[in-house]
Amino acid sequence: MEAELFPRPRTEIAPGAMHVPDWLDAARQRELLGACRDWARPPAGLRTVRTPGGGTMTARQVCLGRHWYPYGYANTVVDGDGSPVKPFPEWLGELGRQAAGTAAYECAGDYDIALVNFYDADARMGMHRDSDEKSAAPVVSLSLGDTCVFRFGNTATRTRPYTDVELRSGDLFVFGGASRLAYHGVSRVYAGTAPPELGLTGRLNITLRVSGF
Repeated sequence: MEAELFPRPRTEIAPGAMHVPDWLDAARQRELLGACRDWARPPAGLRTVRTPGGGTMTARQVCLGRHWYPYGYANTVVDGDGSPVKPFPEWLGELGRQAAGTAAYECAGDYDIALVNFYDADARMGMHRDSDEKSAAPVVSLSLGDTCVFRFGNTATRTRPYTDVELRSGDLFVFGGASRLAYHGVSRVYAGTAPPELGLTGRLNITLRVSGF
């Protein structure tokens, strides 16, 4: 991306929630994208998530380490092809620890779960909390591809107050501490905004968590 007229600063969005623009350089973004494409292949590949009420999420997902489904974790893709979940690579855990350290979390724990969500231009993510883990370690979120509007709220309600944050390819968002159980979601994806050299149509979000299991 061309140089910003006004560089985007690192910003604390809420207590314990940090946005770090351009944390991943172009080479690391390409590496992550290649890994995501491998993870998306079956078995235990990219799937449509169905909610308990019979609806479907518009963002598609693949899991590493443990399989997430509403609202729990399993060792197999219980709501898909039934295959064992793909392993969580050690290098991804190290990336999670580095990211947490960037946001001033020194003892984040050992990251062992990843949820990789793919958004096309029409996909959204409703306001929700990441509350199915037994660990209070911060959540690490990495963005690739199209820019999105990430809505970061409060711990009490899905409604206001919340802050809308523009997340671009390469951005890091970490939330823990007082904001670990804050509601958050994706309200919009700006199609065609991915860096052309990345070769990605759509948006990928890699969310790293410590299970505590």
